[in-house]
Formats: sequence, structure tokens, C-alpha cells
Amino acid sequence: MNGYNTPALKRDLANYFSGYVDGEGCFSVSFSKRSKLLVGWEVKPSFCVGQNFDRREVLDLMHQYFSCGHIRRDWGDRTLKYEVRKLDDLLNKVIPHFKQYPLKSAKQRDFLQFAEICEKISKLEHRKKKTLRKIMRDAYTMNGSGKRKRSLETLFKSLEKKI
Repeated sequence: MNGYNTPALKRDLANYFSGYVDGEGCFSVSFSKRSKLLVGWEVKPSFCVGQNFDRREVLDLMHQYFSCGHIRRDWGDRTLKYEVRKLDDLLNKVIPHFKQYPLKSAKQRDFLQFAEICEKISKLEHRKKKTLRKIMRDAYTMNGSGKRKRSLETLFKSLEKKI
């Protein structure tokens, strides 16, 4: 990474990012109805960090550090978000970082579930109803203060209808 040439500086920055994500980040898994898919649902993992516009530098540094994802405006809360959605980047860049530099709050539990879900998706296990039900259940236990468009029961009922 440019400007951080010594191992000590890289380690300090890595620890800083983990602490920052502990407060301002989110590991989440969302589900989108897709009737053409075998089980009827698309599974979308995401790592996201929010910040006000006047503190964008931190998001730019994270974007540079992870070498993936993008920064976007969030019109809902008028902030900027650094977000990584590509499974390969999550598995090979984001997840290894947080395994090496763990979170210190209860968010660590969400991260571990997130990492497990990403691993299942990489093995295509989300294409089986039984595993998808577990992924859905696990995802709904993450981010207790987060909002969901559909209830878990609605997802489960939809799975039962899909042949």
C-alpha cells in the first residue's frame, strides 16, 4: 500500500481499520427474490462502512488498503459508504483481514457468521434449500439493530412454495 512502507505502519493501519469497523462498519447478508434461481432467492453478502462526507479520507484509505469495493453515496442517511460485495474480494481480502485483526465488540460474532456464510456460498451450498434456510436463519441473527424488508418466516414460506 502506498505511503505505508514499514510493517509497523501497515499493522497500525490494519488495527485502526478493525477498530473503526467495530464502530462504523457492518457485515450483512441480504436476500432478493429471484424466481429464475433454483431456490428462488439470491444471497448477497456485503461489508460496509459508513461515514459523513467531511471524513471521507478514512473511506478512501480503506478502499486503497483493501484494493476492492467502491465508495457510494447513501441518500437515506446522507452519508458515504465504502462497500465490498464481490464474493471473491470478501473471501480473499476482507475476511482474512478481520481474522488477522479481530474486532473487539459483539460485532465479532456477526463477522464470524458472515465469514461462514460467505464460505458456504463459495461452495454453492446456498443452492440447497436446507443450507439456505440455515444461512437465512444465521443472517437474521446478525446486526440486531438492522432493518429487514421481509420477516424470516416470509422467506421460509417462500422456500416451501418453490419446487
